[in-house]
Amino acid sequence: MAKPLPTHADLIDYNQAVAGHDGTLSDVDGELFIKPCTPAEIAFYDSSIADHPDFAEFMPTYMGTLTLDHHPNGTTIEEAGAALLAKHIPAAEHYEHHNGTTIEASGVAIFERNEEALDKAEALMIAKHSIPEVVVPVKTTKKIVTDQAVVLENAAHGFVKPNIMDVKLGVRLWADDAKDEKRIRFNKVTAETTHKDLGFRIAGMRVWHGEGAKGPDIDKEGFKIYDKNYGRVSVQTSNIEEAFRNFLFSPTAGVDEELGKLVSQAFLADVKRIQTVLEGQESRMFSASLLFVFEGDGVALRTAMEEASRSPPTLVNGDGETSEGDEDEVTESKIYAVKVIDFAHAEWTPGRGPDENSLTGVRSVARILENIGGA
Repeated sequence: MAKPLPTHADLIDYNQAVAGHDGTLSDVDGELFIKPCTPAEIAFYDSSIADHPDFAEFMPTYMGTLTLDHHPNGTTIEEAGAALLAKHIPAAEHYEHHNGTTIEASGVAIFERNEEALDKAEALMIAKHSIPEVVVPVKTTKKIVTDQAVVLENAAHGFVKPNIMDVKLGVRLWADDAKDEKRIRFNKVTAETTHKDLGFRIAGMRVWHGEGAKGPDIDKEGFKIYDKNYGRVSVQTSNIEEAFRNFLFSPTAGVDEELGKLVSQAFLADVKRIQTVLEGQESRMFSASLLFVFEGDGVALRTAMEEASRSPPTLVNGDGETSEGDEDEVTESKIYAVKVIDFAHAEWTPGRGPDENSLTGVRSVARILENIGGA
């Protein structure tokens, strides 16, 4: 049985975002991340899952789509997708879901019925996990004007204290269809930030500083919030490694030099894999991001690493899955996750070669992580 799609009234504001547009939502358990989006972003998720599984491995787990304005109580993710299909693709074939519900489907053009993702959503409903309320400064970014949204698995769910960093990729930030005003504005951002030299900037971070932590920009849960101005004003090429250290090391929260370096090494392994995938495929992704999440509670982080060192013998990525083991086993504590996110201006471009614009940033991030992890 699929997880019922929450009604709009049941959704809450997503308060763990460190960058991006306003208007992102979550279910009350924090398991799902609902992001307003354009049809182009939905199409990119669909085509990535269908034709680029190596890349899709590093995307947030895609549950499907929903319409934010109108959907009846009890609607499931599959049925919401079917409604979009009926609206946009009149000539669709009938498809019978495993629970016996007949829906309309047509390949993966609008809605991808991701069996593995739906089963994961069902399992998550059985084992309810709550996340603490986090209050962050009010963002001033614009909302995307759309009534469509992608439903994703929340990459930060399941951590005790998730530390999060959003790294915006690219030297050039605007897509081919951008208006002149946007091109001028984004070129100014590039010229004034680390985008120019490194091909990325830190768009935002939140780092746990421990129970009862007080100080500038620390919220009531003890997270220090680095807003968009941090990466635009405070961080330059000369101090970019220090900024990464601010994310990776938090002694007051128990994340010491040893743990921070291990996390850096784990991040590096995934970033290098993402680099390899992008170098072998042909795409263009403007203003996409690398999302880094790791356990910010030093005690929980060390415990999770010790568990992972016993079986399997390597660190476990944020999905908490291993290649071996009983499916009935309890999900392991999360250590870290690396995802590629934000595909509003992304497409697969056969014949145009790899996305060197994004790869410039990916390679720079890899060098920084390698320096920190190997120091």
